[in-house]
This record gives sequence, structure tokens and C-alpha cells, in this order.
Amino acid sequence: SLYQNPDYLKVAPFAKLTLASIDAADPNNPTVKQVPYVGVQYAAIPEFQGIGTTVGQQFSAALSGSSTVDAALAAAQSATEREMKRAGYIK
Repeated sequence: SLYQNPDYLKVAPFAKLTLASIDAADPNNPTVKQVPYVGVQYAAIPEFQGIGTTVGQQFSAALSGSSTVDAALAAAQSATEREMKRAGYIK
């Protein structure tokens, strides 16, 4: 594991906290407030893959220089909110 690698631990003072956070993650209760899905990185909803594709395209545009970071973040947020509303997760 990366978190058992002494070389990594020397240069990553945050590693123990990160590993503790990963170990404490509860996929059945992923957020402070109740949500209609399970998962801590992957939300088990049909829309997840499409949202990931859209967000990835926006981030790729920012990385390639054809969009700014702020524009990519705004577009990704807007697209995600639109899809979540369409699916009925957000009123």
C-alpha cells in the first residue's frame, strides 16, 4: 500500500490523516446530511457515469487551455446540478 511506503510517508505528512479518513468512510452514510444514494466516491445512481463524462470533458478543456479553470468548474457545476434536478434528486 502507498500508505505503508516509508519513502511516501517521509514526503507526505498528511498520509496518516488521509488513510484514517479513507478507512472511516461509510458508503452507506456518505455525507453529513441524508442523501438518496450510497457510495463515497462513486454515487450509485444511473446518472453518475454521464455526469463524470461531462465533468471530465470540462476539466480536459481547462487542462488543454481551451477553457479557463473557473469556466470549467462553473460549467461542470451547472451541468451536474441540471442533471440532478432532471433526475429528481434536487427539487
